[in-house]
Formats: sequence, C-alpha cells, structure tokens
Amino acid sequence: MFRDLNINNDRPVYLQIKDYIKELIIKGILQKDVKLPSTRELGEILNVSRNTIILAYEYLEDEGFIRIVKGRGAFVSDIKIKPQDNFNLSWDEKINDYARFAERLDIIKNEIKWEKGMISFKSISPDSSLFDMDEFKKAFLNRISMEGDKILNYGYAQGYKPLIEYLLKYMENKGVDVEGKEILITNGFTEGFDIVVSAITNKGDKIICENPTHNTAIKIMKLHELDIHGVEMDDDGMNINKLEEKLYKEEFKFVYIVPSYHNPTGIVTSPEKRIEIFNACRQRGVPLIEDGFNEELRYSGSHIAPIISLNGKGNGVIYLGSFSKILFPGMRIGWILADKDLISVLESIKRSRNIHTSFLDQAILYEYLKGGNFEKYLKRARKEYREKFEIAYKAAKELIPCRDIKGEGGLHIFVELRDINARDVLFECCKNGVIFTPGDIFYTDGKGKNTFRLGFSRVSKDEIIKGFKVIGDVVRKMEG
Repeated sequence: MFRDLNINNDRPVYLQIKDYIKELIIKGILQKDVKLPSTRELGEILNVSRNTIILAYEYLEDEGFIRIVKGRGAFVSDIKIKPQDNFNLSWDEKINDYARFAERLDIIKNEIKWEKGMISFKSISPDSSLFDMDEFKKAFLNRISMEGDKILNYGYAQGYKPLIEYLLKYMENKGVDVEGKEILITNGFTEGFDIVVSAITNKGDKIICENPTHNTAIKIMKLHELDIHGVEMDDDGMNINKLEEKLYKEEFKFVYIVPSYHNPTGIVTSPEKRIEIFNACRQRGVPLIEDGFNEELRYSGSHIAPIISLNGKGNGVIYLGSFSKILFPGMRIGWILADKDLISVLESIKRSRNIHTSFLDQAILYEYLKGGNFEKYLKRARKEYREKFEIAYKAAKELIPCRDIKGEGGLHIFVELRDINARDVLFECCKNGVIFTPGDIFYTDGKGKNTFRLGFSRVSKDEIIKGFKVIGDVVRKMEG
C-alpha cells in the first residue's frame, strides 16, 4: 500500500508521507497496534532518505496517530473514528433576513461576470504592474528584521503606532489640524464606514448622501436599515440648495460625501462647494463623513484640501481614508481620522469584531511608505493613469453617442445615455466580449438606468479604444 503514494514537488516530502499514513489510519486501513515499516525499510520502498521517514513518524507521534516504542518500532495508536448517520440541515430555512439582504446586494454575485478574453471596464482598482515589487520586498525584509517575532503576535486594535504617526503627518500635510483627533486603522474603507455607521446610527435613522454614490456605502447603509436620502449632483458637487432644504426640514444622523473623483461620476467638488457643504452641516449640527476616495489621483490643477481641513480644531467631520484604490488593495488598509474620544469608542467596536487589522501588513506598509516609495509610485501612477484618462475621455466622446460624460480624474469616467437602458447595452456588449458597470447600482432611488461607469485602470490603451468602439456600435444600433 505504501508504494501507492505518489510523491510530488508541491510540499515537503515528509509531510506528504505523514499525511498519507494518517489517511490510511483514519480510513481504518491501518488498524490499532499494526506495526509500521521500519524507517529504513519505508525509505527504501519510497526511495527517500531514512531521515525523511524519521521526521514523518515524529509528526505522526506528535499528532497522536502512532506511538514509537524504543527498540521495537512504530505502532498505530487506538484511533476511534466511527461514522454516524449523516447530520444534514436545510440551511436555506435557517438563513436570516440580514444574510438574505446582503446576498441580494452582492453585486459580485448578481451582476454579469467577467469571462476570459473579455475587455472589462468594471474594475477601478489600481494596475498591479505599476507596483514596485523590489521596494516592497525590501520593506518586508527590513521590517521583519527590525521587529522580529513580535510582529507575528497580537497587536493593538487602534493600529500599528508607527503607521498611525505616519498617517497623522500625512493628513497634516493635506492641511488638516490633527490636534484633538486620532486615527483608527481599519480593513479598508468598507470596515471603517461600517464601524462609524454602527457607532452613530440606529435602525430607521435618516442620512444624506450624494445621488449617485459609492455602491459599497449604499450597501452598508441599507444593511443597517437606514433611511437614505440622496441629493442630486451638479457639475461641481452636491446640489447645495437641495442639501440645505433637506437639512432644515428634517433631522439627519450624518451626511456622507465623496468630494474627490467621486465614485461613480468622477466629479471633484469645488473648493467653494466644499465650504458650503461644511457650513450647512455645521449650522445644523449634523456630522459630516468624508470619503477620501482616490484623493491622490489629481492629474491637473491645484491641490484641493479635504473638507476636514476646513474644520480646524473642530470635531464635526469624520474622515475615511484608504490606499485600496491607489496602492496594494490586497493589504486592505484604511483609516478613520476623527475626534479622539469618538475614536476610542470606534476602537472598542473594532476590537469586538476582529481584534485588529493585520499588524504584519501595517508594519510592511509603514516601512514602504516611510522610505519615500509612495511618492515615487504616485509619480509613475499619475503619469500612466493621466494618459489612460485622456485617451478614455476623448474616445468616449468620439465613439459613444451619449448625453453627457463626467470625469475629472481618478480611474473611471461616467456616461449618461439618451434614454437607453444601460443594462440593455451591457447585455449586447457582453455578447461581443465587453463588460462595464451599470450605473443604476450607484443610485439611492432607482434612477440612473441610462448611465454606466467605465473603469480604465486595468485595461490597455488599445483595449480602451477597442472596447469603447464596441459600446458605441451597440448604442448606435439601439438608437436606430
């Protein structure tokens, strides 16, 4: 039976032997007190060294599957595994309303999926080919050598202190007064926003956001059963008159806004509009949650400070930051910058859920950032994405018949068609190997059926032209 073991190069040989013998014992093929071949004999059978067999036997003994008697050999232990009748449940009957709602809101499951060979404009994550892997490897090795085994143990819920200090300085450089404020490290924007919403809202509370807005934010707010009031957008950001009208008519728990390279429209809220939105919230005492989405991907014009920078030493603005749409999204590192007393409460929520964000990931990211690598990366990334943005914007105007195209930077543009359902266009484009994100998923009120988002970060410049031509041809055909 031992000759049936096929050894490969995927795992250490001693572990393959250990697992094979364990499987024979569990299945009852090797019974209690059966003597195993000697280490020399099994080594000859499998054509491996005796030391390899010794190591495999030691692990089996450690796990309690065999006992080694000095001078006599290795014997199978008394492993009692008696199969019982199958224990089956109808899980569909036990899933609660929250889980069912989450599944319905899951666009990965419910939207058209990418298939090999397609040109996909769905993604707005960074192009990983731009990542400097040599510097990342150096950061990993440097931080491991400095921290040693400590970095592999439990950390602190608030986050890795050097990274927190770096991010506080990072926010100061954006014009933010961090006095009286603290940072909580999170698993990206998603966890950060969910923690904040969990802390300051109850079921049925009214909130305000832009319409359209970030689909993940909509999903989280719906799962918390909030009453979402969308405010339509002008070309320079949220319509201030409609925002003020809502704020003065009803009580709201917070206003959520994505002021820079807004998802999905790509609009950058003007400095003047930022001040107006800030003052409207301040006058009504309504917290403002600012999503720093893609803030770094400015291709032209002057720096526009985040809204939280308008607040000085005040504490009415909560800032959610993340590198996920710029750098290393797989690390899932984001942060909340807010009043230090609020952060203390949010820290407890974080600790109750997952103890802390990976300290190893935080430490590696800090080491990478502190060496100036982020600035070097941004310089390369901005150049590449600027070129793609200009190509995409121009190609959309030339190739796709539409009512409007929005986008001022970032990694996507937003198209509004002339009274054609974007999902019908998507269905036909899919047949021709092109997919994109329909715009209705970003709206709070079921509108946007004639809109769609085109992400260009992970497609080539040639694919942008080719894919947009397919979309344009489909739209022309539908327009007649």
